[in-house]
Amino acid sequence: MKIVIADCKTGNCFQKEVEKTKEAQFAGKKIGDDIEGGIAGLPGYTLTITGGSDKDGFPMRHDIDGQRRVKAYLSKGAGIRHSIKGVRRKRTVTGNKISANTVQLNAKIKEYGQKPLAELGFTPKAKEKKAEAKEEKK
Repeated sequence: MKIVIADCKTGNCFQKEVEKTKEAQFAGKKIGDDIEGGIAGLPGYTLTITGGSDKDGFPMRHDIDGQRRVKAYLSKGAGIRHSIKGVRRKRTVTGNKISANTVQLNAKIKEYGQKPLAELGFTPKAKEKKAEAKEEKK
């Protein structure tokens, strides 16, 4: 399982792979619950679960209870892109509970630990400039 951790202070996101043995600690947790950062390699930190997706890429929704996959009429939020005001679309989404089918978890840092993220090995990658990307294509 992968955890994408958002640092709200800097606006950076970090991705961390969690071992199979530690995945059982997430079972039964819901979107909005707090977890220990030590599971993801952040000792002393507290993380809040903000979302995720299952093995087939369907996003988790906070307003759908359980672990099931549902076809719901949605107008905004996770699972909807570029919606027009007043238009609802039928989309398949997953419930708010973490299960064995959950492949990716999104979380944000709620409480920071004593060590900064740089010391724990979480350094942001340098963003490539658009101009450099265009030069490489030529």
